[in-house]
Amino acid sequence: MRMKKCYLASLAIATFFTACNGNWESIDTHKLVVVGNEHSVPMYTDEQSYLKYSRMKQDGGVEGMAGQLANGVAAKSIDDGTPVKVLSKDDNGAQVEITAGPMKGETGFVPSQNLS
Repeated sequence: MRMKKCYLASLAIATFFTACNGNWESIDTHKLVVVGNEHSVPMYTDEQSYLKYSRMKQDGGVEGMAGQLANGVAAKSIDDGTPVKVLSKDDNGAQVEITAGPMKGETGFVPSQNLS
């Protein structure tokens, strides 16, 4: 009888750790970092918005100024060091979900240079 209880307890503990390990491995946590003289990290709704406004800023002139202004409206400013979970990633950046702070649960696209 005693052996049966030990076996069941061992089985329960093994099952618990197996279940927890599977959940913890799927979380890819990172932090947002500012680059250069920036004070916050821009988070766009999607990658297409990021590409559109970054191209406009690079053009210079009137369109570049318009891109700079539109970028301020289109992108949310996120604090440096904010923890995020990477949902998907490519060469331009990553789709992330904020995991802590006042904006917890918000999702968006951040450039790759702002992700550590």
